[in-house]
Amino acid sequence: MKTKVVVTGGAGFIGSNLVDELVGRGFEVHVIDNLVAGKKENVHRDATLHVKDITRLEEIEPVINGAHYVFHLAALPRVQYSIEKPIETNEVNVNGTLNVLVAADRAKVKKVIYSASSSAYGDQTVMPLKETMPAAPKSPYGLQKYIGELLCKAWSEIYNVPTVGLRYFNVYGPRQSAEGSYPLVIALFLKQKKEGKAMTITGDGSQTRDFTHVRDVVSANLLAAESTTVGSGEVINIGAGRNQSIKLIAELIGGSVEYIPSRFEPRDTLADNSLARSLLGWQPKVSIEEGIAELKARG
Repeated sequence: MKTKVVVTGGAGFIGSNLVDELVGRGFEVHVIDNLVAGKKENVHRDATLHVKDITRLEEIEPVINGAHYVFHLAALPRVQYSIEKPIETNEVNVNGTLNVLVAADRAKVKKVIYSASSSAYGDQTVMPLKETMPAAPKSPYGLQKYIGELLCKAWSEIYNVPTVGLRYFNVYGPRQSAEGSYPLVIALFLKQKKEGKAMTITGDGSQTRDFTHVRDVVSANLLAAESTTVGSGEVINIGAGRNQSIKLIAELIGGSVEYIPSRFEPRDTLADNSLARSLLGWQPKVSIEEGIAELKARG
């Protein structure tokens, strides 16, 4: 019999890439997604899609029952959106995570792999960002994702549910979203260029981000699931360890640019990924130059 795994948010950008890899490795993959942000066509044909909402425990509990691993990626992301919609995002990002952990405990799953966020660090002045730094989220989203980390650790300590949190840094790659009010910057630039428009850079474009390819994030999830060294609520940075300015990203994509007013966001991000290397044996493999070239070739 195949090993059952559940991916919440598995119809979304990162989740669907993870589902593809899990199916390819022979797992019985079940996807929980309410399709608010995810797309049905993103889900691998050999995975089972359950159109359910993580804010409803009674809906997701039967799906999680019998699962070996639960990869919890479902969230309402974006800093700006959380500032505008703090109640709605809290319901999904905090209460939804609580429901996943309760269901995982009842199902006695082997491990919950939680998709955390580098936004928990806030706007730090010292780089690179290390897991030992105190969290200082500057937005409802950053706070909500940090609360998710604390919930995971509590469930490991109180209920003996093995958990691990992976703090993602600016993930990009195939199926990244250019839709909505606050799209991912690389996806937005590619869309603007395709439409013959100028790429819109906020501020002066000197702000930096640690762009991390989705294939490297998928690899980290699988290593975290299978690792015997993590499962006690550890929090681990998953970032390339190399930050790039937004202006450079526009140059790599190529085309005209337009500068627009800056917005409320951290000035820089840069991951110290030494813990991921030592605990998981993980290392990033896709450079930003390779990743963008691949996306440009896809059109």
